Amino acid sequence: MALDPALVGRSYPPSALYEVSRQKIVEFAEAIGETDPVHRDAEAAHAAGHPDVIAPPTFAIALTLSAAGVVAEDPDVALDYSRVVHGEQRFTHHRPIRAGDRLVATPTIEAVRSVGGNDLLTTRVDVATEDGEPVCSATSMLVARGTA
Repeated sequence: MALDPALVGRSYPPSALYEVSRQKIVEFAEAIGETDPVHRDAEAAHAAGHPDVIAPPTFAIALTLSAAGVVAEDPDVALDYSRVVHGEQRFTHHRPIRAGDRLVATPTIEAVRSVGGNDLLTTRVDVATEDGEPVCSATSMLVARGTA
């Protein structure tokens, strides 16, 4: 069953608060093989002009992936997740994510289209501090194979 284009623009409530710790940043940097000391050492981060350790750019996936999950679980979207592959991922940063940030993530359906018998669902998850300062946006495209 094809995805309904009327879903475009639908937003969901912000996620639960996500507290970024130095340890989470260090663990993520280690997991992806990132060795820049600004991701591990507060003094190196300060010397580079940051108030604390900063996260690698892809760290945002740690909170945006689960926030976007509400879209896949929405019965109006009716996405058969057993047929889904991840088609694209990109991040737009307004500033680095840093230790001590308290973040919320708000998902929105940005596009729905059918191509070659497949449905393409694009979501954007906007990440902001609990006070509303924009931090980054994550855009993801899912491909539901053979559904259109």
